Amino acid sequence: MHATGQQKPIWVRAWVAAFVLGVLASGTVLQAKDIDVAKQLQGFDAYMEKVLKDWNAPAVGVGVVVDDKLVFAKGYGYRDVGKKLPFTPTTVCPIASNSKLFTAVAAGLLVDEGKLTWDRPVRESVRSIEFYNDQLNNTITLRDMLSHRTGITRHDSIWYKSDFTRKELFERLKYLEPSEPMRQIFLYNNMMFAGAGYIIELQSGKPWEEFVRERIFQPLDMRNTVYTIEDLKKQPDHGVPYTEKRDTNEIYEIPYYEETAGMAPAGAIISSIQDMSHWLIALMNDGKYGGKQALPADVIKATLAPAIALPNTMGEARGYWELLNPVYGMGRWTASYRGHQIAFHGGDINGFHSQVSLMPQDRIGVVVLVIGDHCASLYNTVSYNLYERLLGMDQTPWSERMLEIRLKGKKADTAARAKAGQEQVKNTKPSHPLADYVGEYEHPAYGLLKIAMKDGQLQFDFHKLLFPLSHFHYDRFDTPDDEQYGKWSVNFGTNPQGDVEKAVMSLDEAEATFTRKPVTLDRAMLEKLAGTYETPTGAKFQVVLKEDGSLLMVFVGRPEIKLVPYKGLQFHVKEFSDLTIEFVVENGKVTSLKQRDPSGELVFPRK
Repeated sequence: MHATGQQKPIWVRAWVAAFVLGVLASGTVLQAKDIDVAKQLQGFDAYMEKVLKDWNAPAVGVGVVVDDKLVFAKGYGYRDVGKKLPFTPTTVCPIASNSKLFTAVAAGLLVDEGKLTWDRPVRESVRSIEFYNDQLNNTITLRDMLSHRTGITRHDSIWYKSDFTRKELFERLKYLEPSEPMRQIFLYNNMMFAGAGYIIELQSGKPWEEFVRERIFQPLDMRNTVYTIEDLKKQPDHGVPYTEKRDTNEIYEIPYYEETAGMAPAGAIISSIQDMSHWLIALMNDGKYGGKQALPADVIKATLAPAIALPNTMGEARGYWELLNPVYGMGRWTASYRGHQIAFHGGDINGFHSQVSLMPQDRIGVVVLVIGDHCASLYNTVSYNLYERLLGMDQTPWSERMLEIRLKGKKADTAARAKAGQEQVKNTKPSHPLADYVGEYEHPAYGLLKIAMKDGQLQFDFHKLLFPLSHFHYDRFDTPDDEQYGKWSVNFGTNPQGDVEKAVMSLDEAEATFTRKPVTLDRAMLEKLAGTYETPTGAKFQVVLKEDGSLLMVFVGRPEIKLVPYKGLQFHVKEFSDLTIEFVVENGKVTSLKQRDPSGELVFPRK
């Protein structure tokens, strides 16, 4: 989303000094009031016609704000390719991660009310939030969460296509292990924005959707902005997701991404060029809209404050130095574009892409909405071209540059897929009958991976992604290479007892291990297992049933041992997978428990 009054603190003064030097070097800077929009945009229609043709793009919508007015708004191409319906300034489309700045501003409203703080540990305000360890609990701030500097990577497979509620996603933050030290590197993380949205609900008493509608949409007269695909479809002028096939130029319709409820604060807002221009006007005018202070100026400023720097990737990797020294604030980046400060954020979800940007010192803003995954980068290309035209600059060949990259990438991907499977070890068989792999495998953060059997073949079911699984080699099974979702590979693992116990998949930036869910015993049976047992040497110990349904072995003077359900009356312990505890039942009564490990078997009679 992959699912964004002028005080002069030190960093602003330093930037202004650099900006002035840039102005002296490059000549004059146009003021917004001096821009003749009609004149500057001569030839833009022809440019867009060529861009759409070159990129095979279904549609691009464009809006330009100068000072406090929408001065240009136009759609190019079709909002619905199949029905040949034109894209217009009122066409509503998902803006995906451009929802993030709304969440940052909403959080800022609660900071102003004293219910949250930017730079104190968020747990001081929200006691129920939990991160991976105490260090993070005692350190992570709201600013860290909203600036992608927690050291925790994306983990998008947790929320993508899942039905997890916002509360469930919030509760999964504690399972996300950092991959980098805090505040050292930018790691984009949608989960943190989902968490921030739930924090807004906890601190305001209102769901994020209701809070944002009342405190942002309504003051900005954003009447046609909604949150769900169901509401999008109710509007007569709405976009339909189309994109280009992987290996051809065919444009085809793809499903809407509808599982947005849990992750809404990170990317669920659906809007139009018309409505988004109101938001842009407020951002560009210290929160003022329609002659009123719709949003607090200090909150708007706070979102611009640099929180973490990013590398000059395009310059270092490709020699494109127009965009320099990007930094992330909260819900948006700032950078220098050819000597002009620019604040911006992109948004990407199945079939729809957006960019909302502004040049604060020049008082120019641009909204670009794009239909088509293959042409997502056009929101940069078109935005940069508009700024260059409006500022009287020569035009950078962004379309040609990025199109070359796209076409090379498409060709390389097609060639790569043709070579898939070369690592296969021929003539191997699964270690178990297929039925032994069937079951539910669970990860504390990612949820359930379900493996079923249908027509003699294993079936993959993960977050509504349903595919057949074919044997690849040994205990690895693969899904077909789907046009939209690609190929998924599952490698099953056995425990020391020889049972299929784990399923490993590569998700996001690391492997994730899903452990088979045991068949749970009812409480009545567990109560029968509790009691006093005796070791072969005559020492007594207790098996205790806790309120939460867990069983513990309790020895005098030793740490408690938690019994982990395995199958039937068999249990494991966390520390040793090759050790099994099995309760023995005879004539309906528990008579003993057996401890088995590679060294042998011990029997502990019940007393």
